[in-house]
Amino acid sequence: MKGLEQVIATFREEAADRLDEVEESLLELESAPVHGALVDRIFRAIHTVKGSSGMFGLNAISSFAHEMEAAFEHVRSGRLAVTRPLIDLSLTATDLIRTMLASPSDPVPADRERIVAGFRALSAGVALAPTEPSRAQEARASAPAPAAGATSAPTLAYRVRFRPGRDLLRDGTNPVLLLRELRELGPCELLADASAIPPLDEIDPEACYASWQAVLSTSRGVDAIRDVFIFVEDRCELKIESIEDTSLTDVRDKKLGEILVERGDVTQGQLTEALASQKRIGEILEERGFAAPAAVRAAAIEQRVVRDARAKRQAPAPESATSIRVAAERLDALVDLVGELVIAQARLAEIAGRREDPELSTVAEDIARLSADLRDNTLSVRMVPIGTTFSRFTRLVRDLAVELGKDIELVTEGAETELDKTVIERLGDPLVHLIRNSCDHGLEVAERRIAAGKPARGKVRLAAYHAGRNVIVEIQDDGAGLDGDAIRAKAIERGVIEPDAKLSQSELFGLIFLPGFSTAKAVSNVSGRGVGMDVVKRSIDALRGSIEIESARAVGTTIRITLPLTLAIIEGLLIAVGDATYVLPMSLVEECVELTRDDVERAHGNQVTPVRGELVPYLRLRDWFQAAGDDPPIQQITIVTAGGLRFGLVVDRVIGQHQTVIKALGAIYDRVKGISGATILGDGTVALIVDVPALLRAVTEQGRDARSDGRLEGRGAARPVLQ
Repeated sequence: MKGLEQVIATFREEAADRLDEVEESLLELESAPVHGALVDRIFRAIHTVKGSSGMFGLNAISSFAHEMEAAFEHVRSGRLAVTRPLIDLSLTATDLIRTMLASPSDPVPADRERIVAGFRALSAGVALAPTEPSRAQEARASAPAPAAGATSAPTLAYRVRFRPGRDLLRDGTNPVLLLRELRELGPCELLADASAIPPLDEIDPEACYASWQAVLSTSRGVDAIRDVFIFVEDRCELKIESIEDTSLTDVRDKKLGEILVERGDVTQGQLTEALASQKRIGEILEERGFAAPAAVRAAAIEQRVVRDARAKRQAPAPESATSIRVAAERLDALVDLVGELVIAQARLAEIAGRREDPELSTVAEDIARLSADLRDNTLSVRMVPIGTTFSRFTRLVRDLAVELGKDIELVTEGAETELDKTVIERLGDPLVHLIRNSCDHGLEVAERRIAAGKPARGKVRLAAYHAGRNVIVEIQDDGAGLDGDAIRAKAIERGVIEPDAKLSQSELFGLIFLPGFSTAKAVSNVSGRGVGMDVVKRSIDALRGSIEIESARAVGTTIRITLPLTLAIIEGLLIAVGDATYVLPMSLVEECVELTRDDVERAHGNQVTPVRGELVPYLRLRDWFQAAGDDPPIQQITIVTAGGLRFGLVVDRVIGQHQTVIKALGAIYDRVKGISGATILGDGTVALIVDVPALLRAVTEQGRDARSDGRLEGRGAARPVLQ
């Protein structure tokens, strides 16, 4: 039973992938309605869902998918045009199939019959004369009428060899059903080959040993034949060939020996040797063991069929599978094991360094190199293109445009940029909030855009690109931009800031991430309640990322999200503060500079230091973490960047770079600000990982409270106000 449940789970995953493919292709087809490759892609995907659903007994889904498949069969044959009603109905049908897959035991949704009637109505309207014929229809209408008795496509003969994989039956697939579907394409002669069946005591009852050869006459073409086997083509040997060319002027029946040589069942040398005996070629080849009896009989059938159908069209053999599907929990377990290996390697390096043993040091270096390679390769397996998330937003923007009455175009860039699968999964909801806000609040209606000298169609740009060890995701619109005065007025009204508060543009725009903060004058079904942007901020923070906003009135808004490539293992900078050791994410570190007591005195109590001609504020981690003991004579300032702000963290000393395996802390540490996790060092001690963006927010909030109260609160010595 467990095996069957796993097979069904795999089916649902693959069906969901096919439905995503259908939706993506439908949206592309809407902008390119004469794109034949997209129509074929949609048809194949729906055909796969139909066939696999029927195989698992989900007849309601199978019959419903058949209706959609039938409509796109009309599109493929040119009898039905791609229109907005067809796209709308197909997208609704795709959503309904998803619902039925999620709860197959529930009653059939009420919308099913309405959608089926819609597909049938569109198909029935094929014969009606259009009121405004398209160019393609006009071209067909002006073409010469076909001669009497002519058909739209010639009937051709094909040779089909189908050898199922041994494990096909274990997956619940019945090859006989596929062969029945093949026969529906036209006259078909089938021959089963049972020569591979072992003796009875060696038979595996769940294995498939039989194979089949078929000679099929059909006008549907090679694609229709391949569609029959489309959802098992990676688990079988399938070869489809046209077997004669009727365009040749000198047409003659092929002899049996020629067919066997052409099929590859015998060689030309074996044929020549057999012909020398002056017997019937089939008997001779069987007697001498050059050809199996089943092969000779199949060639004889083909010889008879070819006399009635003479056409040849080469069909490419399917490519072998180049990827496999692996359960996400297995990848997670593998990454955990690699993390433990990295920790063990660090311990080995620590021991080798203490003992000064050349042989042990050599082994430690080899293990370090191998563990680094294994770490990089394992993490790369978890990397998936961010385009898997981008594709879902095309449908979102399309539906929002209809709901809001706006003309909106979504442009995506960098879909091939790879990111850890966990990050991508958790990034989806924040991006939905941001794109909805861009469409609702950012973009104006067409009339206002035209009055402002802009194109009527608004544009939302969704882009991703690598920046060092991070990935940058940008959501940009060419709308009205943020109203800084309205944001400031709302913040004063809510008591967030004082009327005379001086805020930078970054700080001002950052106020929209406060809970319940919204400047919308009206609440819509899309947005305006102030719920969402604070959720976005928390979600990005949980991913150890940062978010920035740039905006200009009447020009547009850009929201920039910076994310780490992975959440499992990072490169860190090991630092010491008092008796404790901490880790800073290396992706946020710019450089390290010295801080002496003379430097502190020259600043006259201000926690700033000149770095390359710029005054950089800094925070003393000794004060923040309440480290015991006196300051060392010379400290280090680690310059970091977070939230668009460049500032320093004062530490006792910098130890060096460190491969950091992130370990989660317990719930008791949830309220500790500035710490995101821990790691185990080579000597077995624990080092806390500093959450730099969270630390920056905590200091900024404390500084805001201090300004409003006229004092500076906090544990330990005074802290700087970073802004």
